[in-house]
Amino acid sequence: MMRILLFLATNLAVVLIASITLSLFGFNGIMAANGVDLNLNQLLIFCAVFGFAGSIFSLFISKWMAKMSTSTQIITQPRTRHEQWLLQTVEQLSREAGIKMPEVGIFPAYEANAFATGWNKNDALVAVSQGLLERFSPDEIKAVLAHEIGHVANGDMVTLALVQGVVNTFVMFFARIIGNFVDKVIFKNEQGQGMAYYVATIFAELVLGFLASSIVMWFSRKREFRADEAGARLAGTGAMISALQHLRSEQGLPVHMPNTLTAFGINGGIKQGMARMFMSHPPLEERIDALRRRG
Repeated sequence: MMRILLFLATNLAVVLIASITLSLFGFNGIMAANGVDLNLNQLLIFCAVFGFAGSIFSLFISKWMAKMSTSTQIITQPRTRHEQWLLQTVEQLSREAGIKMPEVGIFPAYEANAFATGWNKNDALVAVSQGLLERFSPDEIKAVLAHEIGHVANGDMVTLALVQGVVNTFVMFFARIIGNFVDKVIFKNEQGQGMAYYVATIFAELVLGFLASSIVMWFSRKREFRADEAGARLAGTGAMISALQHLRSEQGLPVHMPNTLTAFGINGGIKQGMARMFMSHPPLEERIDALRRRG
C-alpha cells in the first residue's frame, strides 16, 4: 500500500502543479479554437502529454520519495547477521526471479510492513520494517520479500505508471471541459478563459482525480494476487500463507507510529460498500483463500 499511496500522492502533486503553472503562463490558450469553444483534439493531446509526464516523473522519483518519506536506511555493508541474512535472501530471490539485485533497506516502524518500488525491475528498492524483522519467522520474512520481489519482477510499478498516465489524461481532459462549461455557460464569459474556468478546472481535477483513483486501486488489487503467487512460487505456498495469517493476527495491534502506511496488505478492516473500491489490497482472507485454492 505504501508504494501505491506514495506514487499517487506524488503524481497528484505533479499534475496539479503542472496545471496551475500552465494556467498562470497562459498555455491553456492552446485549447481555445475561437475563444468560446474547446478544440477537443488539441485538448486531448495536451492532456495526454502532461498526464503521462506527471505519471512518468512520479515513477522516476519513486525510490527517492520512498526513502525520504519512510526514513529507510539502505544496507550497503551489513553490520549484523540479520542484515547479512536479509541481503543474502533478497539476492537469492532476485536471482530466481530473473532480476538484478535491488537495493535493500530497513525502515523504523513497529508495524509489520514492506514495500518495493523503482522505475524498472533492474533498478528497484525492497525495504522491510524493523517490526517485521523482529516478530516474523525467517520463513515468513522470506515470503514477504518474495512477494515484493514478485511486484518488481512483474513490472507492477511501470504498468501502474502507464495506467495512471491514462487516468491523468482523462481527468485533465474532463476537468477542462467542466471548467469551460462553468466559465461559458454558467458565468457567460465569451472572451477567453475567465477566473471561473481556472477555479472550476482545479476543483474538478481534485474530485475526478479522487474518483479515478478507484481504477488504480482496482489494478493494484489484481496485482496483489499475482505478487502472492510469485511469493508462493519463490518461498513456498505454506510460508506465504503463514505470513499473511501472521499479518492478519496483527491487525489489532496498537499503532506506535502515526501515519505509518501498511505496505503488505493491512487495510484497517475496510471491506464493504464503496470503501472497497479505494482499497489498494484485497482483504487478507481473500488472498489466503486464493493461495489455498492454488495449492
